[in-house]
Amino acid sequence: MSAAPGPRTAEGIGTSTPVPGESVRAEFPPAGYWRRWCGDAPPAKPVRVDAPAAEPPPPLVEPPVAADGTADAPYRVLVVEDDLSQALFAESVLGGAGMQAAVVSVAAEVMASLETFRPDLVLMDLHMPGMDGVELTNMIRAHATHGHVPIVFLTGDPDPERQFEALETGADDFLTKPVRPRHLIAAVQSRVRRARMLQRERSGSGRHPVTGLYTRSHMLQRLNSMIPGDGTGAIYMVEVAGVGALRDRYGYAGLEQLLTGAASRIGEVAQGHAVSRLSDSIYLVHAAGLEPGLLPESARALRDALGREGFTVNDESVRLRAFVGYTALSHGYGDASSALAAAERALREARTQPLAVAAYQPPRQRDHDLAMAESVRKALADGGFELAFQPVVAVAGGEEAQFQTLLRMRSADGKLAPAAEFLPAADAADLMHDIDARVLELAVTVLHERSDAGKPVRLFVSQSARTLARDGHADHVLGMLAAYGVEGGRIVIDVRQDEALIHALALREFCDAMVPAGVQLCLGQYQTGREADALLGQLPLGYVRLAARYSQRLDDPAVRDEMRQAIERAHRLGLCVIGQQVEDPQAAATLWMSGVDFIQGNLVQQAAGELDFDFHHSVL
Repeated sequence: MSAAPGPRTAEGIGTSTPVPGESVRAEFPPAGYWRRWCGDAPPAKPVRVDAPAAEPPPPLVEPPVAADGTADAPYRVLVVEDDLSQALFAESVLGGAGMQAAVVSVAAEVMASLETFRPDLVLMDLHMPGMDGVELTNMIRAHATHGHVPIVFLTGDPDPERQFEALETGADDFLTKPVRPRHLIAAVQSRVRRARMLQRERSGSGRHPVTGLYTRSHMLQRLNSMIPGDGTGAIYMVEVAGVGALRDRYGYAGLEQLLTGAASRIGEVAQGHAVSRLSDSIYLVHAAGLEPGLLPESARALRDALGREGFTVNDESVRLRAFVGYTALSHGYGDASSALAAAERALREARTQPLAVAAYQPPRQRDHDLAMAESVRKALADGGFELAFQPVVAVAGGEEAQFQTLLRMRSADGKLAPAAEFLPAADAADLMHDIDARVLELAVTVLHERSDAGKPVRLFVSQSARTLARDGHADHVLGMLAAYGVEGGRIVIDVRQDEALIHALALREFCDAMVPAGVQLCLGQYQTGREADALLGQLPLGYVRLAARYSQRLDDPAVRDEMRQAIERAHRLGLCVIGQQVEDPQAAATLWMSGVDFIQGNLVQQAAGELDFDFHHSVL
């Protein structure tokens, strides 16, 4: 392969901008792509393509927001590739997703390019003329400034020994050519996010440089160290309303300007109390030592802080609406996670209140609920939980075995109770984290046993977003998979949409840890809406499971149209769609014609304790 010149930009190394209206094919640049560099070339002859249509263009990467609320600069990727067509393909895909990409085609120029371009990630061909990828990786890792930059190899070399050699040298990941745009973007995005997060942790300031608020990680550490405490004070969650509409009107940059202004305003009104940004649109206030009688007044002050005076964006004055949910720490929470869950419940209630403010009130548990919670504790202690399984079947057919796990609890008399009977009482008793840990352990054990028996399966495992957001839970999941020798691709973590919206930022961090291991995420109970649709682009999802209302109300034309919009949106983002609770052939036919990829429900098979469904001969 001939070596092309170094980085192609007007000023050496820099960004590249895709040509408006220019299409990007799934695997390689379009025919005649090179002509955009030759203004005097004759027009390209039209080429008829009878091959299958290219996959939808990958989604635009949302301008990244750090865990502490900082608006990051666009991701910067240095593409080291001597094959010009491959380099242009990677540059075009990354540029079309909102990232900055620069191309180096001569290995000897890489180190100089690191100094001038200062990339967040190096995307490198394993085989380069003159100096291969292993040698380059050694040089980069030895550099004092750029030694921590993630390195991802693009390779067509199937030799695993060669790949292991590069990984041992210090590479972070491999992508096998040809690579699909969605896979390329997801791999780069997750690596850069994690690298930037680690860089912030190394800087160790614990404060947002503009607003002065605590970082999310620092705030959670603070809460973990102070709860349980003396029971004084409160936790507030303040949510900016209508973020989807604001994004549509002012764009991502304008929205981030508004949210940064809101953070500063909340910090001022909090009057010295600890404040951090919890997610894209939710702020957390820890009012330590605040008198109980002042809690409602403080909640109203936080609400009014965003609406009393306008924020300027794009030469317009904008007043924001806010919802405020809070909980007094006098309720005696055993840990920070329980207190945050209570504040989250109050925030949900605040969205339905005319005053947009709600305080958490512990539910009055009836004797039945108290008895059920005690039964859950006994089941946790005595191994009384079991899993049932329901097949998730491809509508177009397929031999891959995959099941949804469904939790069951065995009572003293031997009867199995479905999750709906005991989870509400368990949630009120703050037992969800323990239940999630047990479900995960049961699922991984099944995966290990099936793999040893030569009958591998994929399991969809439900987990609460609050559990996934806990510090250290990602390491716990990865450690359990490693201990049992289970491949990450054999498990899909299933999280409900309503919970994911609250914990979106924490879920991103969890996913960043899961993606390199091959663990995927499924958004359950998905129904289209501005915030939910934005969430699809924010998380590196693999699947969405449609809300049950879609399969249960297919006789309503409005519901059918809404469902088709939800399916189309998910497919545009490259996600697989699961239709659930399918009970009759008519519902299955409607879902199939609407474009779902998988079907799950009693029509296929009722939940059972065995994984004996015949995927080889299943016909829907």
